[in-house]
Amino acid sequence: MTDLPKIMSGVWLTGHGGPEKLVYATDIPVPVPGPGDVLVKVAAAAVNNTDINTRLAWYSKKDGDGADASWAGQAIVFPRIQGIDVCGHIAAVGTGVDPARIGERVLIEPCLAEMDGQIFEQPGFLGSECDGGFAQYTRVASRHAHEISSRFSDVELASFPCSYSTAENMLTRAGVTKGERVVVTGASGGVGSAAVQLATARGAEVVAVTSPSKSDRVLSLGASQTLSRGDDPVAILGENAVDVVVDLVAGPVLPRFLDTLKSGGRYAIAGAMAGPMAELDMRTVYLKDLSFFGCTRLGTGVFANLVRLIEAEKISPAVAETFALSDIRAAQDMFMKKGFVGKIVLNIPE
Repeated sequence: MTDLPKIMSGVWLTGHGGPEKLVYATDIPVPVPGPGDVLVKVAAAAVNNTDINTRLAWYSKKDGDGADASWAGQAIVFPRIQGIDVCGHIAAVGTGVDPARIGERVLIEPCLAEMDGQIFEQPGFLGSECDGGFAQYTRVASRHAHEISSRFSDVELASFPCSYSTAENMLTRAGVTKGERVVVTGASGGVGSAAVQLATARGAEVVAVTSPSKSDRVLSLGASQTLSRGDDPVAILGENAVDVVVDLVAGPVLPRFLDTLKSGGRYAIAGAMAGPMAELDMRTVYLKDLSFFGCTRLGTGVFANLVRLIEAEKISPAVAETFALSDIRAAQDMFMKKGFVGKIVLNIPE
């Protein structure tokens, strides 16, 4: 650690609220890796829905007071450095970690079973339960820093971790296989566009739900058909016509997607952009023998498999725009307007 700086630049989240809660600072202490940790020099970090949701206390079910606003259902400790998508290089290691790891190019697994030397049954998330990648350095357990060998740039690699691992986890949980018909909602977003690519790589036929202005871009990612967000999926696809629904949107149209599922169909969800509440006819659920998968915690091996897919270039990065870390408010403003396909990535200063 003697050759490393003592302070760094980064963005503090100072509390729940608007963009004014994001404060760029140049005097943040560089974290020190503890036993079993690595210190990662961050090269790029992407913007996610979870960044905004955490800032707004959207995850809180207790009248939005923030008492349970983290992914783990606990209060966020402020100030917090967010940033769940990280590409960088290992700059230092803690005791118990092979010094040969220093210099490795890594992607950080966003779902953390180990933090601060402790193993947790309920995992935490980078940038929520512990500091993340919106700074020049971040600390993480060595097991969660996955070495990667790729010709993709740091910005391109930073577009993968959270969205693509979430999508791969949904497809894994739902058991998507070759030849199946899969509907992906929110298909122009980070997780949705990842799900389109990953399902196509599995040999599935993908029907993507997006806006008409983004249809061509989503089709280029591998979808065979697109639906507009206001379309009735049953009217277009028919009843009992789909094997799997991968849903990032939820909201009032959710029951109609269940009607499109075949008997024994599977429904995986990892978002609720159109609203967290939906009214279901439970007869549809049990008479059609549907299986439901709520997907947050990454399954064993999901992230390692994602790294292998990236290295083999079975999937491609989808970067919509890049910003400097100091321009994080502008980056999140663009993100909120949803006028893009793929990911918005922040360049981290040297």
